[in-house]
This record gives sequence, structure tokens and C-alpha cells, in this order.
Amino acid sequence: MSSKTSKIVTLLPMKANSERVKGKNFRDFNGKPLFRWILDTLLEVDEIDRIVINTDARHILAENGLTDTDRVLIRDRKPEICGDLVSMNKVLADDVANIAADTYLMTHTTNPLMSADTIRRAIETFEQAKKDGRADSLFTVDKIQTRFYRADCSPVNHDPDNLIRTQDLEPWFEENSNLYIFTRGSFAATGARIGKRPMMFEGPRFESIDIDDQDDWDLAVVAARYLRETKGNAA
Repeated sequence: MSSKTSKIVTLLPMKANSERVKGKNFRDFNGKPLFRWILDTLLEVDEIDRIVINTDARHILAENGLTDTDRVLIRDRKPEICGDLVSMNKVLADDVANIAADTYLMTHTTNPLMSADTIRRAIETFEQAKKDGRADSLFTVDKIQTRFYRADCSPVNHDPDNLIRTQDLEPWFEENSNLYIFTRGSFAATGARIGKRPMMFEGPRFESIDIDDQDDWDLAVVAARYLRETKGNAA
């Protein structure tokens, strides 16, 4: 690993069961279990010292060939923070309280297409902003410029009587749940992965597919195949 002044720990929570796509974390996704996609990507990032997997599925990970290593620490999730209705912030709080780090990076197994380059750029962006006193946390977003309506068909961000091009609309930014970076201090201030002075980071839109339901899964499968073919042709 390269030398650095900041110790960076990645938090990668992983549960055995999923409500909408059963067992998705361990389901085969284009040739390997879904969780291995983001895990293998994280292992490519030398800036990351350790990857902590807070899970109720240690046995399933073992069945898939993953046990503790010098860079991967598997933590058994406490019974009181297990379940689909438990806030993710409670899981993160348990990790932060027990694993020391200067900087925490949190992501999900359901972001299989995020690249190591995007993670490196997000880390570099945050570390510089933290050094300059401009931010205490970072989260990834997708920029959206389109016309929104409420359920009653009333416009949200545009005037139907004064139609302008979508590219001229005020941009909105959607939190895409791909990546969060924060410190122990920022987490303590809010009890959440987004601190008091957050900054947004816009990564490649193609990488931001988050698998929440079966439609997301199907889209991600096609996208992953496209990326694989594109890289193969480039080589």
C-alpha cells in the first residue's frame, strides 16, 4: 500500500436477506456474487487501508470464499441492529464506535458498476476540501435537468406556459446512495453519514445504477455486459 497521512476505512454493510430481490447480495451477477463486484473494486484502491463488512451473513460469505484478511474485517452484526427496518445510521454508528479511522468511506454492495477511479477521485476531492475547511463530508449525486410534476399534475420546477429547454432548467441533484465519505467528528455532529457541511460529488451517471428492485437488477446486468464489451474492444 502507498504511504499516506490519513487512515481510510471503508464501511460495506451487508445483510443476508433482501426484501425486493431475495438474497441479492450473494446472487450471481454476471459471473460472480453481487457483493464481489464492489468489494473487488474497493480492493483496487490503495488509498483504502481497511474494508469493514458489518453483516449477519458471515456463514454465507464463507461459503462464497470470503473470510477475514489483512484488509478485510468481517464484523458480526449485533442482534439489536439487525432487520429491514433498522436505520443504516445505527449500523454505521456501531462501526464508527469500534473501528478507528481519520476518514470513513461508506458504500453498498448494490453499486456494482462504480469504478476504482471514481472512488479515488472522490477521496481526493474530499481530502482536499477537508484540508481547506470547505466540507466535513461528501456524498455522490446525479445531476438532473428535467420537468417534474406533483401527483396532482402541478409543475414543480418549471412553468408550462413558458416552456424552456430542459438543459436551461435549474439543475437538481439526486442523492444516488453510491458513496459517502465522512469523519468521526462529522458523524458525531449529525448521527448520520452526511455531516453539517457536506459537499456533493457527481460521478459518471452510468456507474450510479443502484440495485433496489428487479428492474434495477436487469438494467445493471445489461449495463455491466456493455461495460465489459466496451473495455474488451478498447483493449
